[in-house]
Amino acid sequence: MTIMATETISVRVPARSAGHDVRAIKIVLHREILRFVNDRTRMLSMLVQPVLWLFVMGTGLGSLVQGSIPGIDFRTFMYPGMISMTVIMTGMFSAGSIVWDREFGFLREMLVAPVSRGAIVVGKCLGGALVATAQGIIILAMAGLVGVPYSPVLMVTLLAEMFLAAFTITAFGVMLAARMKNMQTFFGLMQMAIMPMMFLSGAMFPLANLPSWLHVLTVVNPMTYAVDPMRQAVFAHLDVPPQVNAMLNPGVQWFGFQVPVLLELGVVAALGALLLGVGIAEFRRAE
Repeated sequence: MTIMATETISVRVPARSAGHDVRAIKIVLHREILRFVNDRTRMLSMLVQPVLWLFVMGTGLGSLVQGSIPGIDFRTFMYPGMISMTVIMTGMFSAGSIVWDREFGFLREMLVAPVSRGAIVVGKCLGGALVATAQGIIILAMAGLVGVPYSPVLMVTLLAEMFLAAFTITAFGVMLAARMKNMQTFFGLMQMAIMPMMFLSGAMFPLANLPSWLHVLTVVNPMTYAVDPMRQAVFAHLDVPPQVNAMLNPGVQWFGFQVPVLLELGVVAALGALLLGVGIAEFRRAE
């Protein structure tokens, strides 16, 4: 009886390194950008809702309040909120692609790569934020149609605030999508979370003179601190009567304390970092 010797072939898996993680972030980010550029239907569909709200509902509501807010178009008031809506919806849809990748098996291929799962999440959040900001630029280009000046300082400020809001909302979406198995569940949960946050952020109505219960809901709503800095930036470049500015642009108050814009942006940034950390932890526990 002849016994044949077998040769054992060793497989060497490259060790994880910071360089590999950075490369993974770039690849995931690049993939998100390519997916966005090549999907023009998605690009157009994400614009329909904010454009309808701004030009149809904004015009209709403006006809009702025309006499009470002299010197300003109501669509000008709604403009920062519609930028926020565009960024938020696009960021959440970008995060939802994780569920799509899981359903079709692509996510498993990424998870076996010699990179940390945190790098994949960071790349996804940065890619989603860039895509959402790019989508928001289209709404930004419509500023002149609603009486918002094309001031370079204003445009740069809004771009930075859009990116911060987009990163935070994408991190929120990644946290939700980390353990989900199908798209229907994700989009149902997304609608349940996003719509109340948008309606309670002051995107479509002023924050002044609200009932106590509604004021509390707007103050604890994280998206309020993304919408208000954009509105503050827009109104800083408008010439409106002081009483109208106080009515439409009162800012956010904590027990009578006027919250500065930098603190509002700090709240959004801190929340984004927290959600990113939770998303990474959830991703590491996923299969």
